[in-house]
Amino acid sequence: MGKVKGRMDEAILVCVYYGPNGERLIRRGHKMASIMDCPIYILTVDPLPFDEFDAEKSDYVERWQALAEELDIEEFIIRDNEKRPSAKVIAEVAHEHNITQIIIGQTAQSRWEEITKGSFMNVLLREITFVDFHVVSVDRSIKDEIEGMFEKGVRAYLVKEGEGYRVKFTLSKDACHKGIFFKEIGTDFNNGIFKFFSNHKMCQVHITDDHVANPDLIQENKKKI
Repeated sequence: MGKVKGRMDEAILVCVYYGPNGERLIRRGHKMASIMDCPIYILTVDPLPFDEFDAEKSDYVERWQALAEELDIEEFIIRDNEKRPSAKVIAEVAHEHNITQIIIGQTAQSRWEEITKGSFMNVLLREITFVDFHVVSVDRSIKDEIEGMFEKGVRAYLVKEGEGYRVKFTLSKDACHKGIFFKEIGTDFNNGIFKFFSNHKMCQVHITDDHVANPDLIQENKKKI
């Protein structure tokens, strides 16, 4: 990602929150960036640390990350474990990347709810000057297909075992990756998916009876957890 664009006096920031409309906002921003031949960034903000994301949230993050790579977007920015107001974080990122255009959804979900009342936009206007805002109407009725497939995610770790990896739920010195395990609903064994960050990317492997089904997808983490 990050191909040099012809016009550097303009830059677009797309703010997405969990819901089915993030892709629509990203594609809208990418279309604008293509026309203007300028950089584009994606931002999502969450008060929880990544380790506490549920299956639905982590799935959205993974989709947005893949879309960012597909569209050659400069950077997908995740501000997790963020206790400051969303407007403050958006303003900070906008200043860091010299943003001139910001795209947000009109009725995304929860933390963006104030947008419809005007207060959130007023805060943004006070925090960020010389920026054009594009408020896109979104549809909240679309359901995510992953809903209902997995139990709530729990913190877990991957430990090297022979030629493969085992998922464990207590931290040990042998742990090579920290992430979230989502157990399939209706199974008595640890079957499901394990999601984790590696080299600044969201990765996912399938777990069958405590073991990683596709260990070739894992790059061992050299840093201590």
